[in-house]
Amino acid sequence: MNKKKTLALLLCLLLLLGSCAAAAGAQDNIVDIVLSDNGITVDGIPASVDETAAVHTAAEIVYYKDGTDETYGEGSESEKHSAEEAAAHTVVTITKPGTYRLSGTLSKGQIAIDLGEEAAEDPAAVVTVILDGADVTCTVAPALIFYNVYECGVVDTETAGPEVDTSAAGANVVIAAGSVNTFRGSHVARIYKEGTTKKLHKYDGAFYAKTSMNLYGDNGDDSGILHIIADNEGLNSELHLTIEGGTILIESQDDGINTNEDFVSVTTIKGGTLKINAGLGAEGDGIDSNGYLTIEGGTVWTMANERTPDGGIDADGAITIKGGTLLAFGTRNDAADSASSHPYMELSFASTLPAGSVLRLDDPEGKTVWSAVTEKACQSVTLTAPELKLGTVYSLYVDDLLQCYSGNGFGGFGGGRFPQPPEGFDPSQLPEDFDPTRLPEDFDPARRPGRPEGVDPGERPQPGEGALELPAEPEGGFDPANLGRPQGEPPRDGEGRPQGERPGGMGGFGGQQPDGSGSTEFLLNDTVRSFSGVCDSDRSGKTRVTFTVEGPARLGRVQGIEQITAITPSVELDPSLVQITVTDDPSEDYAASCLLSDGLEAVNALLPEDRGSYLLTVAVISGAEGFTGASQTAFEVGALPFLDVDPRDESYEAIDALYAAGILKGIEDARFGGDQPVTRAQAVTALARLANVEQTVSDRFADVAADAWYAGYVGWAAEHGIVLGDENGLFRPDLPVTAADLSLMIGRWQQSRGEEMTYTTELAGPVDRSQLAQMLAPLLAE
Repeated sequence: MNKKKTLALLLCLLLLLGSCAAAAGAQDNIVDIVLSDNGITVDGIPASVDETAAVHTAAEIVYYKDGTDETYGEGSESEKHSAEEAAAHTVVTITKPGTYRLSGTLSKGQIAIDLGEEAAEDPAAVVTVILDGADVTCTVAPALIFYNVYECGVVDTETAGPEVDTSAAGANVVIAAGSVNTFRGSHVARIYKEGTTKKLHKYDGAFYAKTSMNLYGDNGDDSGILHIIADNEGLNSELHLTIEGGTILIESQDDGINTNEDFVSVTTIKGGTLKINAGLGAEGDGIDSNGYLTIEGGTVWTMANERTPDGGIDADGAITIKGGTLLAFGTRNDAADSASSHPYMELSFASTLPAGSVLRLDDPEGKTVWSAVTEKACQSVTLTAPELKLGTVYSLYVDDLLQCYSGNGFGGFGGGRFPQPPEGFDPSQLPEDFDPTRLPEDFDPARRPGRPEGVDPGERPQPGEGALELPAEPEGGFDPANLGRPQGEPPRDGEGRPQGERPGGMGGFGGQQPDGSGSTEFLLNDTVRSFSGVCDSDRSGKTRVTFTVEGPARLGRVQGIEQITAITPSVELDPSLVQITVTDDPSEDYAASCLLSDGLEAVNALLPEDRGSYLLTVAVISGAEGFTGASQTAFEVGALPFLDVDPRDESYEAIDALYAAGILKGIEDARFGGDQPVTRAQAVTALARLANVEQTVSDRFADVAADAWYAGYVGWAAEHGIVLGDENGLFRPDLPVTAADLSLMIGRWQQSRGEEMTYTTELAGPVDRSQLAQMLAPLLAE
């Protein structure tokens, strides 16, 4: 053998043996902490009260004090605790890197890990806590908290994404095989730094880390149990959280899991078993990531509050499903990312399923591939399992009754989009159908986010007095030929979507049948993962009910609803058997529901005010004897009311922004007229409106009559040197404005405000209305 190769092999062997020895040494160096109300021992010796010791019991617990006012923090009376209650707790503090085994019972205490304020930057500041039969109860704060250890993650919204490596994190928890560990914890409301309103302390969860945290099983053995019982949130991290193993059971009054760095935090589940019963109080999601949620493996069962619009899964960023088994139940589960590599199914039921409902999914051979019993009432179910396959038609049963759906590819609580509608599709021709979610029984419309006084639901901000309606001049008005297509004709192929299609390709109800019934074939494919309006099929033997909703009206290319004036079932039906639900599409932020018997005032209170795409579902309630059926209506809030503006147009966002600001309005026949040329008078008027200036009387230009509709704005522009006129001292108000001219006007306007003339544009030649919007929109933020 080559001597160099032999030497290399020996070196590799020595390194391998060295690593094994290091691992063995790490096991040998485990510090055993045994908890007891009669005293804490560390490696068999009573715990030190010296704060410099690796483990000590000298620290006082951080809690929200009673007898304080609003200058102390934001805690409610119920979150305040007496000094006597706090003093009854023993705080076991770990101050040095290493591995610590925790066992025994502490009926009033806390486990705190604090390696000092500089630990976050020290890669060696790593603590692993092995839970091996530990039982800790804390009534004033988290039962376990990592204060200061190494932080492996970076708080950076620019580079944040759904994947993160937390293997180097300083906060690590291992659940010993075969052990049962229980942590009953409270929380600490926001406490201010003295003399300010800045945060000093705020710990929402019973099991908490101020840094990224990992949870593991015992060398691949997931038989160990961690049971978290929380009076607020359950398992929390202020940055990232990765679960790789163990069996974790969470019961929480609010969110079960929460990772709380906005648009940065990643909750990753790679293995183990996770069961969450969240929202046992007034509200709460099962898993709530303020950043991303990524599921790669393991088995996850998660439930939300059944009386509020919360979800078993909720994330502000992408929810990515790559593997494992997921069963998420809620009123409104957030939509999974359509780029997820693992098949998943999102079911939005037409009405609330009661607790105890038996759900079953059968393949074409009648083999059950998935089944579950709802432990709480829910309306939204997201599931994935290794058995789910794309290109397969599944049958869904609830309490042995075959189900159908009214819509697919979007779902009131699902991802994806509508399939492309047929040519000439008109949303006003759709059956009045939709998808569900239910509010608490004590639903009070007054609790909805308020809309400005005097503003009707769905109303867009209206331009102020004299808002620019271009072209107001020259005479002759609107000529449809200038739009490039005959008046009233939908866009042709290549010009955009058929008239009436919803933005983003959302346009049809794929499961709706001509007779009002739904499809019973739940077919998963690359683009369709979500099914809405799910209810009992005609095979149930029940009478099919459809609903007519009066109120939806054409709004440009889509439908809007300002007010619902009537909901009429196709057969006589008790109003208490009809549930109305509104949710956003895709499901992210909004869900509300009531019964028809609550009255039209309650129904109209469901209509959202925030801009976006929504679904309205009217349905027979689940389990109603003798009747079934659901109807869905897609509608928009805040959509542009123009038939000739496509959301995919380059100028769409600019037009939208200027319309919302009241700078530009449309022309007749529900059109914006983006191809229409813009005159110099119109351009100056638009700029003046954007600048929010007062009109100025001026006789500077002989060709600007004092009573001209644009005279006051041209006077303002002349007074501030924004327009100078030609060599003859004329303004030429009716000439088309060029991009160069308008760019110069904008630059001079900047200069008149004491700024540098920095405005540039890539546009050239005469400016049309769409280009005018593109040139002016960036100025809205100035």
